[in-house]
Amino acid sequence: MLLEFSETGVVLLSQEWDWLDIIRMLVSTFLAAIYLQSGIDKIIDRQGNLDFMGEHFVGTVLAGSFRYGLTAVTVTELLAGALSAAGVIWLLLGWGIVPGIVGALFAGVSSCILMTGQRLAKDYVGAAALVPYFLIAIIGLYIYQM
Repeated sequence: MLLEFSETGVVLLSQEWDWLDIIRMLVSTFLAAIYLQSGIDKIIDRQGNLDFMGEHFVGTVLAGSFRYGLTAVTVTELLAGALSAAGVIWLLLGWGIVPGIVGALFAGVSSCILMTGQRLAKDYVGAAALVPYFLIAIIGLYIYQM
């Protein structure tokens, strides 16, 4: 049979995954999509991001150093996204959970960096918009530990 569902998981093309691994793959896919897109955007449109941050952080302690923050968040987002994507591949191939859990960890760290910047800029609506991404990262860390 090509595709079969059971109480314990899914069988596709003779490969079986339990439900926990499927949930892990879904969370890692979500994190990969969010953080790779965001990190890649920060590379492709670096000047646009610098211009935005210059306006966003005017009058804050980050006004003179946001370039370093942009680099730090870009690196953490790219690591979160790439490792989360690798985590999906590793789970599909049955190689384990290490990239997925490290990807979720970097997603949480990246969310904390972004949250700090939003709070310092007193952009409370922007900070609130980050909460779901942080929660998904934390859920990812939790389910990878099960």
